[in-house]
Amino acid sequence: MIAAGTGTPALVGRGIRKTFRRGTGEVVSALDGVEVEARRGTLTALVGPDGAGKTTAIRLLCGLIAPDTGHVQVFGSAPTAPSTKARLGYLSQRFSLYGDLTVDENIEFFARIHGVRDFQDRRQELLSFTRLLPFRGRQAERLSGGMKQKLALACTLVHRPRIIFLDEPTTGVDPVSRREFWIILSQLLREGITIVMSTPYLDEAERASRVGLMNAGRLIAAARPARIRAQMDGVVLEIVCADIRRASAVLRQSGQLSEVQLFGDRLNVVAHDAEAGTQAVRRSFAEAGMQIDSLRVIPSSLENAFISLIRSESEEPHAR
Repeated sequence: MIAAGTGTPALVGRGIRKTFRRGTGEVVSALDGVEVEARRGTLTALVGPDGAGKTTAIRLLCGLIAPDTGHVQVFGSAPTAPSTKARLGYLSQRFSLYGDLTVDENIEFFARIHGVRDFQDRRQELLSFTRLLPFRGRQAERLSGGMKQKLALACTLVHRPRIIFLDEPTTGVDPVSRREFWIILSQLLREGITIVMSTPYLDEAERASRVGLMNAGRLIAAARPARIRAQMDGVVLEIVCADIRRASAVLRQSGQLSEVQLFGDRLNVVAHDAEAGTQAVRRSFAEAGMQIDSLRVIPSSLENAFISLIRSESEEPHAR
């Protein structure tokens, strides 16, 4: 179960299961016994590969779809209750605004949908907050990817929700806009807004109060980032060498190491023991006639832990 923060929960989900029927008639499990609890004013992140169930979880938690079994409560009521819907905001994975409307017109449209009558001051505040003031007269379809997401967030916030659900809000966004988006989220947390988001980026998950690692519709780990990293068995060795791809193949073929993970221009090797792992790496390189530029023990990352947990699950299938 994910539990974030202290005090009264803003969100509680228990025993959530959801299946879908494909066109072939096959029934597919999208969520299998997921449990979530998010405290007020905290950030909870759901992380996992495509098809892990993140989008289904976000849509179900904010009341867009109903679970087959289990239940969800937001501020003590069902997410579909009128009093709850007024306190809830949702930013979908796909750009869902109107491209032929300007920035100003999109915010006005969503303000009127939510019954916000005197929205002008709120719109001005949001445009300033998201740094979209210079672009208020531009059509949404002519905005960059990062500005589109900031506009979508402004529309999500126009009715002053107390909890917002964000479905992969920074996917496909350039690094600068992604950083600016996170600055905005940090400010929202300081204002006491609860954030529940899905993301494929494990570096983003490091910023969360609690992280739920999802795979095949299940939570395989749920805790603070530091605790998840500590769950990983063994140590991580970082290797830098001239031919990183060949080195990866050599180490994988050796059969003496738990895992070999390629990260850009370096390798991360998971070994049960630092000394034995170091010796195994050096021996494999020597037999292949390769040279090591750098070899050191490094702290495990959330990505290291996630890959390790998924591999452990595949080797020891979960008993259902």
